[in-house]
Amino acid sequence: MQVVNDGTDSPAISSELHEMLKQRVVTAVVALSVLAVVMFVVPAIVARIAITLLMLGAAWEWSGFIFSKDDKGRYVHVLSIAILMAVIFVELPDAALVNVILKISLGWWLTALVWMFFFPTPIAKPVAWICGALVIVPAWLALDLLYVQRPELLLFALLIVWLADIGAYFVGKGFGRVKLAPQISPGKTWEGVLGGVGAVMALAATGSHVFEIEIVVMVPFCLAVAMISIVGDLTVSMFKRHAGVKDSGSLFPGHGGLLDRIDSVTAAAPLFAYALSWTGMQ
Repeated sequence: MQVVNDGTDSPAISSELHEMLKQRVVTAVVALSVLAVVMFVVPAIVARIAITLLMLGAAWEWSGFIFSKDDKGRYVHVLSIAILMAVIFVELPDAALVNVILKISLGWWLTALVWMFFFPTPIAKPVAWICGALVIVPAWLALDLLYVQRPELLLFALLIVWLADIGAYFVGKGFGRVKLAPQISPGKTWEGVLGGVGAVMALAATGSHVFEIEIVVMVPFCLAVAMISIVGDLTVSMFKRHAGVKDSGSLFPGHGGLLDRIDSVTAAAPLFAYALSWTGMQ
């Protein structure tokens, strides 16, 4: 019997994968180092400005889904997001306003989840514009609020997302068979989701001890944040696929753009901030 080599185990491909993994690790280490400095070293005003600039950078990448070759349109889109942020910032700390924005955000992510079942669908530019605001603005607000309240809360929220992603990546690569959303992100599997769930449950047990919260409260809280982070990831992937692009940008070598790195965070942060008071950590 003739065995056909499909090239998947060739030295050239193995070397390419090794180099890609190395590039991703180096980029991740640098990014985490910068994040640590922003969160725990620089003055609060500098950190809050950095969070705002980060989200405006994400808005710029989202604008590419709407105006791929029209820089003027992209600048206008980012400016509209910046104005929304400025208006909200002036009103802070208005608990009622914050509550409304976070509720709107959760309503949007529920809508996005339902939308996925009907994708591919046409997405008009005005719709993509509004969706961009619903993704970026509440996420900025939630990240800013968490940082102002307690930077360690922001770090914990990010750890939930990161561990869910890491667990899903490695379990999915090793055991993934059943596709999660093949029309949107063919590489993601249900086995990967379970891997992410396992990693987050381990983090929840640790978080229960650190924050002195009952584990029966911490586990469902962390799992809910992890689950909605997957919706955030798939939603951005949905818009990328509609726009015909693989990555939202190329800022991070081996990782893509800002949105590629924080797509899960855009959904997870608002839920984390909204439900935080229920856990007793606030």
